[in-house]
Amino acid sequence: METQENINTLNDLLHVVYDRLKGFEQVEGKVWEADADLKRSYEDITSQSKIMKNELIDLISEKGGKAQDNPSLSGTLHRTWIDIKNGFTVDSLQRSTLNDVLFGEKAAIQIYQEALDSGTLDQGSRSIVSEQLKKIKDSAHYFQGVLDNYKSN
Repeated sequence: METQENINTLNDLLHVVYDRLKGFEQVEGKVWEADADLKRSYEDITSQSKIMKNELIDLISEKGGKAQDNPSLSGTLHRTWIDIKNGFTVDSLQRSTLNDVLFGEKAAIQIYQEALDSGTLDQGSRSIVSEQLKKIKDSAHYFQGVLDNYKSN
């Protein structure tokens, strides 16, 4: 396994975490303010994402790489689409926003799993990335439950 491949994979994941943080910032106040439990969970997940971002930056730096902590083009386009769609949504804003959050979490899970399956990560990186993937899966599960609750009401 080559160090540069490891760094590249970690930078790809860093883009995902950055996009995740930007996405959460974008929907802040649209749903969270109306639901105190959801707001607390959102704050916890945002804090967790900041830690994940720092962990990835540290791994990249330890390997002699340069962290690319900027948004991906696909993440930027997705957030723009969400803004446009929410301007025309006939569904409740809460449901629409939660669907968008869940879509983003599922995309992050897929990218993280692909990174783990790629064979480009060293053992130390794999351990941290695996733990981060678990946190994202937990988040997706949580948001799915909240969305199911909104749908049943």
